[in-house]
Amino acid sequence: MTGWRLSEWLGSLTDVSPATLRAYEQGVQSFVTWAERAGTTGPEGVSRLVLRRYLAYQATRGYARQTVAQRAAALRRYFSWAQRNGLVEGEPASGLTARGGQRRLPRALSRGDVERLLEAPPSPGRAHPERRLRDDALLELLYGSGLRVSELCGLDVKDLDLDGGWVTVWGKGSRQRRVPLSEAAAGALRVWLDEGRPLMADGTGAPQALFFNLRGVRLGPRDVRRVVDRRAPRATHPHALRHSFATHLLDGGADLRVVQELLGHASLRTTQVYTHVSKERLLAVYESSHPRA
Repeated sequence: MTGWRLSEWLGSLTDVSPATLRAYEQGVQSFVTWAERAGTTGPEGVSRLVLRRYLAYQATRGYARQTVAQRAAALRRYFSWAQRNGLVEGEPASGLTARGGQRRLPRALSRGDVERLLEAPPSPGRAHPERRLRDDALLELLYGSGLRVSELCGLDVKDLDLDGGWVTVWGKGSRQRRVPLSEAAAGALRVWLDEGRPLMADGTGAPQALFFNLRGVRLGPRDVRRVVDRRAPRATHPHALRHSFATHLLDGGADLRVVQELLGHASLRTTQVYTHVSKERLLAVYESSHPRA
């Protein structure tokens, strides 16, 4: 697969999040596998017709429309790079589109579910009490400030301003923003920094990291998933805390543009999906409570 130079292309993508990078890699790798079965060994043998056939093939295989649309975006990015680097003449993927699927509404936790997750009692007999302090702090931060998991994992101690009640995060596209800390998150972070982190930091390979595991390695998304799995009463994705943060703000009357700023969305359209969640909840309450509903 050296003719495709995928590793070189992936290395050039310095402006995307790790999750987007994985999606791009999977999308183009899927195309390369399909194209090589037909005898195409590099991007120079790919025409716009070939790309259209590939997307049609994806649709017939039963992939969700949103997945096909994401793969079209990955191919546009790859062939744009290939053209700039002289691998192809012209740009066969320019303007290539696939009909996107309807965006899934995020699953927000109820306030009761959030409380049970954040206030779950310690497991009996479990060692390493400092880990409990870390878990308390990171869960309060995920929900209290609506951070992406990748943003939380990238935090350093210097990014916190506990006295001012702010945390500075780097979001998608390397955009920086400052987000308020809830009182509960600030309190849990103080306890973690004063009592838990010094115990876990001995010999750490990531001395600047805000959160790390028992081996001293900066926490990654899988580590955060395990923390949520230990605490949640039922299967819950860590991103559900971010969804819940946004939904609960809107339920409480927060302005949509304020929520957009807090979430770090470049477009208001991305934030508007949460208004549907709130409307659905409002309708459910109305129908279950009003005698004439």
